[in-house]
Amino acid sequence: MENLIVLGTGNAQAIHCYNTCFAMKNGEEYFLTDAGGGNGILLALEKQNIPLEKIHHIFVTHAHNDHILGMVWMIRMIATSMNKSKYEGNLHIYCHYELVDTIQTLSRLTIGKKFTDHFGSRILFHTVENGGQKEILQDRFTFFDIGSAKEKQFGYQIQMQNGIKLAFPGDEPYRETLHPYVQGADWLLHEAFCLYDQRDIFKPYEKHHSTVMDACKLAEELNIPNLVLWHTEDKDIAHRKEKYTAEGREFYHGNLLVPNDGEVLSFE
Repeated sequence: MENLIVLGTGNAQAIHCYNTCFAMKNGEEYFLTDAGGGNGILLALEKQNIPLEKIHHIFVTHAHNDHILGMVWMIRMIATSMNKSKYEGNLHIYCHYELVDTIQTLSRLTIGKKFTDHFGSRILFHTVENGGQKEILQDRFTFFDIGSAKEKQFGYQIQMQNGIKLAFPGDEPYRETLHPYVQGADWLLHEAFCLYDQRDIFKPYEKHHSTVMDACKLAEELNIPNLVLWHTEDKDIAHRKEKYTAEGREFYHGNLLVPNDGEVLSFE
């Protein structure tokens, strides 16, 4: 992968930014992770000049609405492009086995048969298993169950052709069971629900989330060179980057990134 395009950075209740999802580019192709909670995914892709016809691989982490509902729109729009003979090849959707039925059922209930008829022929579902590996866009992905107590959820590790290792443990805090997948990572994509001094306001621990301080302490302990924080609250989004960075710098001394929607991060 060459870079990471941030499509959304907010949590489930965010209204001033889109729900957390992102694309990674390799050549002219894109790998999409989650699709957010609605048709905002289409605007996010348009703003980044990412054509639907160049998205052939999508990974869905879990069934929460802010991660999965945008998939209905992705399927509808890509299937429309297929029906107009504008989409070459197949769409590959990667997810754990329970999500296959969830995504297909949501789609059949909300969009027409002329779109869902592509399931199994040109829209192909690939189930991922804990520790299972797949080569996607020439990079090696290792998928893992994050051990969520809320909803079955998977993350992944990427070993890129250029030697860079990236770890994405979904939208919950790192657990020790994930150490084999996160250790030695050059990049860690981690959720940070809010500032530590706002924990009594946003209740991150009750929601199985972490604070900026928690995520930064973790990255420091694991010697992660590059840390990306997202999946946040959005009550003061104009100052989020400044405030989150200031708190994070107290505990983490690597390359700390608190992106806004639409930012592009280069892997180096």
